[in-house]
Amino acid sequence: MAQKKITYRTCSFCGRSEKDVTYLISGLDGNICDTCADQAYMMLDEMRNTKEYGAPSVLNMKDMPKPATIKAFLDQYVIGQDDAKRYLSVSVYNHYKRLLQKNKGDDVEIEKSNIIMVGSTGTGKTLLARTIAKLLNVPFTIVDATVLTEAGYVGEDIESILTRLLQVADYKVPEAERGIVFIDEIDKIARKGDNPSITRDVSGEGVQQGLLKLLEGSVVLVPPQGGRKHPDQKMIAVNTKNILFICGGAFDGIEKKIAQRLNTRVVGYNAQRNVATIDRENMMQYIAPQDLKSFGLIPEIIGRLPVLTYLNPLDRTALRAILTEPKNSIIKQYIKLFEMDGVRLSFDEEVYEYIVDKAIEYKLGARGLRSIVETIMIDSMFETPSEQRAELNITLEYAKRQLEKMNVARLQSA
Repeated sequence: MAQKKITYRTCSFCGRSEKDVTYLISGLDGNICDTCADQAYMMLDEMRNTKEYGAPSVLNMKDMPKPATIKAFLDQYVIGQDDAKRYLSVSVYNHYKRLLQKNKGDDVEIEKSNIIMVGSTGTGKTLLARTIAKLLNVPFTIVDATVLTEAGYVGEDIESILTRLLQVADYKVPEAERGIVFIDEIDKIARKGDNPSITRDVSGEGVQQGLLKLLEGSVVLVPPQGGRKHPDQKMIAVNTKNILFICGGAFDGIEKKIAQRLNTRVVGYNAQRNVATIDRENMMQYIAPQDLKSFGLIPEIIGRLPVLTYLNPLDRTALRAILTEPKNSIIKQYIKLFEMDGVRLSFDEEVYEYIVDKAIEYKLGARGLRSIVETIMIDSMFETPSEQRAELNITLEYAKRQLEKMNVARLQSA
C-alpha cells in the first residue's frame, strides 16, 4: 500500500515550509512565518521613525495653554511658589511659540530659554515638573543627574537623557526633538572643589561639560535602548536645538555663598544700614548666577541656563495647606486608601497641627509631612483591612503615641 504524501503549507513571503519555521500564521489567501512577521514589524517601525511617518502633530495658537492657564493648573496641585510657577508657565508657553515660529520659517529666530530652579529639599521642584507634564502637548520626561558620568565610566552616559525622551515619544524622532526635559538634582554634579586634583571629576565637572552640547543645541547620537555605546550599535540622531531643558536642584549650603556676596557679616555703620532690608530667613530669593558659580557649576553651563528662579522655603501656613488642600494632598490619599477598604477615615483638627509642628522640627519640607503621616498610620493600615469596621478617626493622643512608639523603637535598634 502506497504511503500518503504529506503536504506542508509554505510562507507566502519566503517560501519556507511550515516544518522549517517555528510558527506559520494563516490568512485568507496566504501564510506568513514568524521570521517574516518579525522583519515586517521592524521595517514598519523604522518607517514610522522617518519624517514621513513620524511627523509631529500640528500645533496652533488656539489650542495652546496660555501662561495664566498653566499657572492655574499648577495651583491645583502645588501650594505657593508663585514666582517659580510664573517662570515655568511663561517658559513653556514660549517653547510652544518657538515650535510654531520654526514651522513658519520667519527671519527672526527665537532662542530657547532653558530654566534652572533652586530651592531647598521638599519645596516642590520635582512636583512642579510632574504636574506640568500632565498639561503639556509635547513629550516630557524627568531624569536624575546623580547617575550620570563621563563616557567610559561606571554609570549612565549623558545621552541617556535623550533615550528617556525618545521612549516617551514612542521613538518618533520629530516628536522627541520638540520635547521638554526636566533634569533633577542638577546640584549633585557640581564641581567638587576649586583645587586641581590628580583624579578626574567624572561625575561632577565632567558631566557638566558633557551637558553643554545638549543644552546649547546639537545633533547627538543616542543609543535607542540606553546603556553604553559600542561600535556595532545602531544609533538614533536627535537634534536638541528645540528641546527645552528645565533643571532643578536643592543646592544645599548655597545660602552661605549668597550671604558672602551680600556681605552681611561686615562691621561698620554703613554696612549695617545696607543689609537692614535683607530677609535672612529666606536668602534664596537673592540668588544670582555668580552664586551658582561659587557653588560649583561651570560658567559655560550657567550661560546655557539663562532663566534662574527660586522656590521659597515652606512656612507653617504653606505646610498646613499642603497637608489637606491640593487635589492629591497627603491626607486625601490616605482617605482614598481606606475608602477602598470600605472605611471612612477622618482626622481631628489638632492632628494636622501636630503633624505640621513635627515637619518644621525635622526640617524636611513637604516630604517630612509624608513620612510623619506614614508613621502615624502604619499600624492602622496593617490592622484595619482585617477588621470589620466602617469608620476610623485619628485623634491627637493616638498620633502622639504612634510617633513616640516609632522613635523609641528606632532608638532601641540603633
